[in-house]
Amino acid sequence: MNYTNLASNEAITKTTVALAANNFKSAVVATKEEALSKIKELIPQGASVMNGSSTTLQQVGFVDYLKAGNHGWKNLHEEILAEKDSAKQNELRRQALLSDYYLGSVHALSETGEMVIASNSGSQLPHIVYSSPNVIFVVSTKKIVPTLEEASRRLREHVVPLEDVRMKQVYGPEMGTKLNKEFIFHGEPTYTGRTITVLLVQEDLGF
Repeated sequence: MNYTNLASNEAITKTTVALAANNFKSAVVATKEEALSKIKELIPQGASVMNGSSTTLQQVGFVDYLKAGNHGWKNLHEEILAEKDSAKQNELRRQALLSDYYLGSVHALSETGEMVIASNSGSQLPHIVYSSPNVIFVVSTKKIVPTLEEASRRLREHVVPLEDVRMKQVYGPEMGTKLNKEFIFHGEPTYTGRTITVLLVQEDLGF
């Protein structure tokens, strides 16, 4: 299967219906610029914001916008990096698990409305699994595949090799990635009160 082609309108519609059935919200935008505008619309002034490492977030301009500081949000990631005392920094990292909003992406999304997310360290998973009341995933429609089985295959055969190359280019040949932890997001129970939003972008973004 080609994992770089954007999904058809039919596949996108099928996916958004399935996402809703699994208690996920979704919105479809045409461009990365529209994706950033939608993020700005979704996050209110004064909210605390944390984000994971994501090529997609960089490409849509979110990382630069967050760093610029003209958004009225509380940038928890910036506060953590600014703290030089290791003990205090660790405490800030624990506190950041309770961020009002967490932003990231997924590695594959099935037409059955299920998402596959993998991590080397697992640092972003607590936000996604439970701790942040609002999660926003920015996802290129090229990551949509027919089934959950195909989503897992996309992760292993397509994403991990590309991420391994990227990590070695950035951090050196000894610092590749490894598929240590994998999370499958089947759905969100209504009683948690959490809001999980998937922004589907009809552009080639991320891996």
